[in-house]
Amino acid sequence: MAKTNKSIIVNGEHHEVSAESSEPLLWVLRDRLGLTGTKYGCGEGACGTCTVLIDGKAERSCLVAFEDLEARHAIVTIEGLVQDGELSPVQHAFVEHNAFACGYCTSGMIMQATDLLTINKTPSRSEIIEAMNDNLCRCATYPSIITAIESVVKENGSKSEDQS
Repeated sequence: MAKTNKSIIVNGEHHEVSAESSEPLLWVLRDRLGLTGTKYGCGEGACGTCTVLIDGKAERSCLVAFEDLEARHAIVTIEGLVQDGELSPVQHAFVEHNAFACGYCTSGMIMQATDLLTINKTPSRSEIIEAMNDNLCRCATYPSIITAIESVVKENGSKSEDQS
């Protein structure tokens, strides 16, 4: 197959990339840009391991073809959540609450949680569980994952009260 050249923005940086038009974004990120924090899980969009943010929304990078990036402007991977050497609040909470065992699902979980907390800064426990429902963890660290997200929600709630 013929390769297509595109300019894409990943983690705030412009990249000129050459890839087959049907190549999944997952492999563009990993193989072309060296961003290996996004993991391959099932290749079918069912596990959530490859979740990234595209235009601020959590999406499965294994299901997004390179050719479909034309109208997409901002791709953020787990590496892009780190700002000025500091972990994002969600990343920090996952570390603080040991919300991982093997760690394979962690980047997808963090990206999904980041999307949730962008949409709703103070979701209920049931809303968190519902939002995280399609991200699979082989090690079953779900209680720690939910606790980590709830700790960010609590912090968000404290900030809201302080601003009142």
